[in-house]
Amino acid sequence: MAITLRTARPSDRVAVVELIHQLNIFEADLTGDRRRDYGGAEGYYDELMQRLANRQGRIVLAEEDGIVVGAMGFSRDQDAAYVTDDVRCHGTVTDLVVHEQWRSRGIGQMLLQEAERLTREAGLKRLHIGVLTANERAERTYQAFGFEPYVTLMVKEL
Repeated sequence: MAITLRTARPSDRVAVVELIHQLNIFEADLTGDRRRDYGGAEGYYDELMQRLANRQGRIVLAEEDGIVVGAMGFSRDQDAAYVTDDVRCHGTVTDLVVHEQWRSRGIGQMLLQEAERLTREAGLKRLHIGVLTANERAERTYQAFGFEPYVTLMVKEL
């Protein structure tokens, strides 16, 4: 069947929260600092919707036969004043998750292509995405799509 993309609606909350929950569990196995409870996913969804509303963003869903199989958060953001004007404003993929049963079918690539389209449509020249260093599969996917390391966020447990 064909995968279609569309902007999420408020009625898609349950499906998006479920995908966030799956991602939290997956990332908890990588980092140990992600909440595994469903409430963590619900809370993050609410935070994400607020951030996206403030940044001209949206959640893009991938569907197959009306079933949500993937989701991507996209926003327009701005770097600090020290970044050159031509790339200071940029698109950002805030989150990207594909349901475990639909992985390796090109759905993530479709969502990334949509992020590129939305970035260009906004007249922007740069697209950002973050990845946990422990998520090697996602990092390989993003690099294969043309993303390059730009900044490294380091943490120290105290």
